[in-house]
Amino acid sequence: MNKCDLRIVYLGTPEFAVASLRALVEGGYNVVAVVTMPDKPAGRGHQLQFSDVKKYALEVGLPVLQPEKLKDEAFIEELRSYKADLQIVVAFRMLPEIVWAMPRLGTFNLHASLLPQYRGAAPINWAVMNGDQETGATTFMLKHEIDTGNMILQERLPIGPDENVGSVHDRLMAMGTGLVTRTVDLIIDCENKGIEIPTTPQPEIAELRPAPKIFKEDCEIRFDQKTATEVHNFVRGLSPYPAAWANLTINGQLFENVKIFAVAPTANDQQPSTKNGLIIPCREGAVRILELQVPGKKRMDAKAFLNGLH
Repeated sequence: MNKCDLRIVYLGTPEFAVASLRALVEGGYNVVAVVTMPDKPAGRGHQLQFSDVKKYALEVGLPVLQPEKLKDEAFIEELRSYKADLQIVVAFRMLPEIVWAMPRLGTFNLHASLLPQYRGAAPINWAVMNGDQETGATTFMLKHEIDTGNMILQERLPIGPDENVGSVHDRLMAMGTGLVTRTVDLIIDCENKGIEIPTTPQPEIAELRPAPKIFKEDCEIRFDQKTATEVHNFVRGLSPYPAAWANLTINGQLFENVKIFAVAPTANDQQPSTKNGLIIPCREGAVRILELQVPGKKRMDAKAFLNGLH
């Protein structure tokens, strides 16, 4: 068997999943169909928005399946009709066993963390928010419990001290493409040799850090409850998306729902100050806000914002 013979169904939705799909298609692997989320209305006109994976799949002429429910009998029959040898999941939702157990070689997932740490929907954000100095990506075989299957390959990636989640996301996305194709090549090699895919159980770790989905209320900066370093990590772990936010009172004016994209720890001030830039005190220390966006305005640096204050 070679990569042209192995029938692959690919499951993914956001931009992060497109890079690996493109690497498979352009690398000559036999992707026979794509599964992604249903179209959703977006914007003022509520026009249906295609997922990033669907957009790419249509560009290269791949069949696209968009089930509302993954246990729907019509979807299961359609999925079965593609006779996949292998399924690959990148940034999709939790699959029922009837889906992940369907291919004869199983289903593997690319997860953007060093498993078993950061199981969940937002591993890249949480690694940066927690101030980790490195992260990585892992391919593993799916089983019942989410993100707990035996690992196939894992690769590490350093996180810079001032790097935001957008940058880490892009570097992990690029690294993940190689991890996916290497995993497929390993599976093909094992198939040709008639041996099982070598996998490793995830290690038992006393303190596991979860990576749950992030909602708007989770993004509020509570300066009085965090140190300056913690605020710095929190902001860069949410920048540029979904973005940390706060209600700020500056020179007697209240600004609500201000998105904050970059801060830097600085000398402690007891009160919010504009004397040496936009300084906000924290539980310990203070931060200088570097980049922000007031509702209804464009994203700007703090100097431009302060120049516009009356």
